[in-house]
Amino acid sequence: MKPPPSTGVSYPLGAIPCDGGVNFCVFTKHATLVELLLFDAADDEKPSHVLPFDPEINRTYYYWHQFVPGIKAGQRYGYRVCGPYQPDQGFRFDGNKLLVDPYARCVETNENYSRGAAATPGDNLARSMKSIVVDPTDFDWEGDKPLSRPYAHTVIYELHVGGLTRHRSSGVVSKKRGTYAGLIEKIPYLVNLGITAVELMPVQQFDDQDVPGAEKNYWGYSPVAFFAPHAAYSSDRTALGPVNEFREMVKALHRAGIEVILDVVFNHTAEGDANGPTLSLRGFENLAYYMLDRDTAAYVDYSGTGNTLNANHSIVRRMISDCLRYWVSEMHVDGFRFDLASVLARDEAGIPLTNPPILWSIESDPVLAGTKIIAEAWDAAGLYQVGSFVGHRWAEWNGPFRDAVRRFMKGDRGMIRELSARITGSPDIYTDEGRDPNRSINFVTSHDGFTMNDLVSYSQKHNEANGEGNRDGTENNYSWNWGVEGPTKDTEINALRLKQIKNFFTLLLFSQGTPMFVMGDEICRTQRGNNNSYCQDNELNWFDWRDLDNNHGLLRFVRGLIYINLSHEAFQQKEFWTHNRPGKAVGLSWHGVHLGQPDWSDDSHSLAFTLHNGEELHFMLNAYWGPLDFELPRIEESKRWRRIIDTHLESPDDFCEATRAPIVKVSHYTVESRSTVVLIAN
Repeated sequence: MKPPPSTGVSYPLGAIPCDGGVNFCVFTKHATLVELLLFDAADDEKPSHVLPFDPEINRTYYYWHQFVPGIKAGQRYGYRVCGPYQPDQGFRFDGNKLLVDPYARCVETNENYSRGAAATPGDNLARSMKSIVVDPTDFDWEGDKPLSRPYAHTVIYELHVGGLTRHRSSGVVSKKRGTYAGLIEKIPYLVNLGITAVELMPVQQFDDQDVPGAEKNYWGYSPVAFFAPHAAYSSDRTALGPVNEFREMVKALHRAGIEVILDVVFNHTAEGDANGPTLSLRGFENLAYYMLDRDTAAYVDYSGTGNTLNANHSIVRRMISDCLRYWVSEMHVDGFRFDLASVLARDEAGIPLTNPPILWSIESDPVLAGTKIIAEAWDAAGLYQVGSFVGHRWAEWNGPFRDAVRRFMKGDRGMIRELSARITGSPDIYTDEGRDPNRSINFVTSHDGFTMNDLVSYSQKHNEANGEGNRDGTENNYSWNWGVEGPTKDTEINALRLKQIKNFFTLLLFSQGTPMFVMGDEICRTQRGNNNSYCQDNELNWFDWRDLDNNHGLLRFVRGLIYINLSHEAFQQKEFWTHNRPGKAVGLSWHGVHLGQPDWSDDSHSLAFTLHNGEELHFMLNAYWGPLDFELPRIEESKRWRRIIDTHLESPDDFCEATRAPIVKVSHYTVESRSTVVLIAN
């Protein structure tokens, strides 16, 4: 690309290296003065250069642009934008604040960074985040590209980049703990576990000071720069280290056959409510980027965090689309999970749209055609769209699956009919003709709530460490401690808890849909009853690698289930098991303790079913508090039922490979209380 004239050009937005320099471009409609500041170091109190934009020659429409010769990738920069400060009219310009470029591909902080300095009067240059120029073409991908794995062949592992290796037991050298490089060292573990995709909790640059009190924002749902990988997750402290290390991580995961899904947060930003800091978007064009209340001095809050991004505004819609394309085309990620995606279905007045432009733009974008797009199909203001989310490509987190499985295994009444629907891909929720059942993302646990271990160890949440008087976090956990709150030395209770975890995993991995579970569930990771650990950057949240030895039996069990899920054709079907069609690949039969006689009553706590696809699988679920004797289906004389799973048994008998599984020689099988049994005919 030849260098543009010194005036610069209005496209593309951001800081784009060209021959001989860098073209800078930002959007602001109502600004009266825009300045580009260049810095030599992250903690510089003064810029090395201040380059004003002449509105006569450096402005086209509402785009301010300037070509700066002689600089290149790695240059630190920021903006100061002057204009009216009239909150009652929606204007919040503050020419004292250094602003992060909304299109910044990399952001640098330093130990002096202060969120408070951006929220109080005065200059914040020395205590600000700095944007960094990135050349996205300056990296050797060695032929890498997104993997484009079908949902039907996907098992998702939700993990936190920092928490995976930050614990001293990780075996990762201290410099790399909690980093993209640290994750690379744990790829062999992920491969051995058998998962096919990692869903990374937010890695878009966020403000870890956006949290009440003295704690840190650990989860990262507090974005500042949507295009930039979070700098604190990089072990490489050079200016471009976060970008390069992130790309090395993606390339390494792809080499191992593992997809990378980003948990993206386009519903709000770290700038918060009217009392929050001016970090970026607010200082460029508050009226465009955010939904404002009727008096325009206050922010509408559909995210529960103080503000709501105005996603269907043309400028914001373009930014989101450009951002997603960048992460796919230049950073090679395989998909996105959209946090509180229903926010993106609202118009500028907050009214839900039948056909939200941004959601259709994402769905139909050719650059994103091969990526996974997954919606958390609700928001914090009561809009719930599971089963009714717009489009033909979107997958959805299936919240009803989580609740039904928890309640059934806990022993709640009236769960049998709903459980049967969740096992079979939720056809009662996803009613569109021809819908792929694998677009239901099934989960029992996620980052938001109890871990699987805590789900069976605590009847109440214990969020006191968050400093909010235990008022935060959901009350609807559908959990049970089985007699003792928290850890216990009671061997019977511990055995029952472990059995329940195995039951959860069995239902998760043997139901129609794409399974997802959270980091550490496979080794009984605990958060000590905290179901909203967003601000706990400590051992409460970190993966404790010593638990591999303590829970090797469960780890083996989960690996076996994943292998069956990915290798058995019944779990790769793209039509619902319940749909009746001649010649369908998989047949389904429902049973109770007697063949062909399922008990659908509210007092029933058991269910059985058989999948027929040339190699029958028979499932017996007993959430009752006593053993039940199940009648077994007849099979061809040349075949035998073999027990591959019995969650009541201890390791290694709880899971057996089909070729080595013990033969069941009787016509009935006794399923012990609160247990799951799976047989295979061969």
